[in-house]
Amino acid sequence: QVQLRQSGGGLVQPGESLRLSCAGSGIIVSRTTMAWYRQAPGNQRELVANVTGSGSTNYADSVKGRFTISRDHARNTVYLQMNSLKPEDTAVYYCYGFWKDSFWGRGTQVTVSS
Repeated sequence: QVQLRQSGGGLVQPGESLRLSCAGSGIIVSRTTMAWYRQAPGNQRELVANVTGSGSTNYADSVKGRFTISRDHARNTVYLQMNSLKPEDTAVYYCYGFWKDSFWGRGTQVTVSS
């Protein structure tokens, strides 16, 4: 059974950084497409960043140059490093993984506010 366990998130001020983690079980995160999505109140869930099994990465225009998606094969974990955070980055962030089917983490709140 595939599980994606998220950690990280919280309340930070504009300009600060956070790192989200997504630990996989029943899935090998380095061999498949993994992604981070986010959903702000009243908005649809949107793709933030993804990384394919071959290592190609893709970012939403709004986070390019500020966010980095990465994977640790030994820990079977995907990360989202978020730098220079802005109030508009406030949302619930979800980890996504594809392993014969689509799987989601439970989500973690990120709030950027002064």
